[in-house]
Amino acid sequence: MLTGGTIGLRARHDEDIPILRTELYDDVVNAERAEAGPWRPLTPGSKDPRLVVDDSDQRNVSFSIVELEGGTLIGSANLWGIDTHNRGAHIGLGLLPSARGKGYGTDVVATLCRYGFVVRGLQRLQIETLADNHAMLRSAERNGFVREGVLRSSAWVMGEFLDEVILGLLARDWTPAAQG
Repeated sequence: MLTGGTIGLRARHDEDIPILRTELYDDVVNAERAEAGPWRPLTPGSKDPRLVVDDSDQRNVSFSIVELEGGTLIGSANLWGIDTHNRGAHIGLGLLPSARGKGYGTDVVATLCRYGFVVRGLQRLQIETLADNHAMLRSAERNGFVREGVLRSSAWVMGEFLDEVILGLLARDWTPAAQG
């Protein structure tokens, strides 16, 4: 398990799947804001790729987020779109409603940065988020990510187009002290 100050990133366990499905992906508004496509209901027991980890997929690494104190599941995180040639990847995370607003996001981003830069030897990490996702923007910027651009009206979310912000962090600019 990778540990941050208050969280741990560990492999996905079978018992995590129903909790993540119910609290993250069955929530239409949350799923619409987190995904690049429209929400759709999934049959219980289906092999939803957001939840069921494919260990053979070398371009994506999924984690379950747990509180270090007590080991309670609090969300899902991933490094996705890993490009071993250009040495870059994207960061994604989702916290359960009960875990939001407690500073976990900043710790998760910091731990994913350490995994990406130290363990994987990546050169660049990138985050894409909706312009009104202030929690993710704060978590990214506290970890040294720089706003690189805005994709105007690029995300169709619940009946309207929203802007997306692209943030980037290079290995040479990252320091563990920037973890917030």
